[in-house]
Amino acid sequence: MKVLLDTCTFLWIISDDPKLSNRARELHSDPVNQVYFSSVSAWEISVKNALGRLPLPGPVDRFIPEQRESHGIEQLVLDEIAALQLPRLPALHRDPFDRMLVCQAIVNGLTLLTPDELIAQYPVRSIW
Repeated sequence: MKVLLDTCTFLWIISDDPKLSNRARELHSDPVNQVYFSSVSAWEISVKNALGRLPLPGPVDRFIPEQRESHGIEQLVLDEIAALQLPRLPALHRDPFDRMLVCQAIVNGLTLLTPDELIAQYPVRSIW
């Protein structure tokens, strides 16, 4: 399975947070699955960190790649095809980061690993 992590899911994986569902843990740790972290999530974390809403133990430009690599998570870059999917989405979710993750999941045939119930309303597979 090809899985795209929601931003909160990534943060919960790297911190071993109890909010992470058992299913999410299983999907992330199963070596058969390809697990992706989007540049959109890196942008979201960077913005929240800069605003003081998401403190990190180190500089964001080192912390994210180090954590992603140490947890066996592949990078997914936002490309033009995914970005241009946005006008096709119904306005169900106001969070622009989540909407772009949905676009990437649709274009790349990925399952979104997220607790966000609004995302489940989009034409994309999601699991929690």
